[in-house]
Amino acid sequence: MKRIGILAIVAVSGALLLSVALAPTAQAGATRMFSAGFWGDGERWGTVVAPALLPATAPEHSFDKFLVVTNSNNPAGQAPVVEAAPGNPEYNGGRWVTYTVAWTSAGFSAHGTVPVLTSYADVMFHAGLGHLTVAKGSPSGGPPQYFECPLVPFAG
Repeated sequence: MKRIGILAIVAVSGALLLSVALAPTAQAGATRMFSAGFWGDGERWGTVVAPALLPATAPEHSFDKFLVVTNSNNPAGQAPVVEAAPGNPEYNGGRWVTYTVAWTSAGFSAHGTVPVLTSYADVMFHAGLGHLTVAKGSPSGGPPQYFECPLVPFAG
């Protein structure tokens, strides 16, 4: 009886060691991105990019908006803006639906050099003024329409 108990412990221990050893392999496709960064809720965020495309059939409310600004003239550059980030109760864990955002001629006229947008509230404010257009869909060469990549603290 003792021998069977010892064998069971050895088998379980071996399985646990194997699962720990294989865990990095399962995540080998994930890449932590620091330099790209995203803006969310006024803070800069990095991400872990994993090859996880999501179906468009999931409920729309289970995604947050991922806003790609295509024509900023700000020399600081414009990183994508997300609707919600960690700590925001509306954050869906990094499940995104892509939107294309573009500054309008009215926006360029009002600002000259347009501001860097750092939150969804910024985007909605300027869209309300007619300074931005926001359209569901990914710009040419942009991210997939529906995808997953969780946000992590930015270290860039």
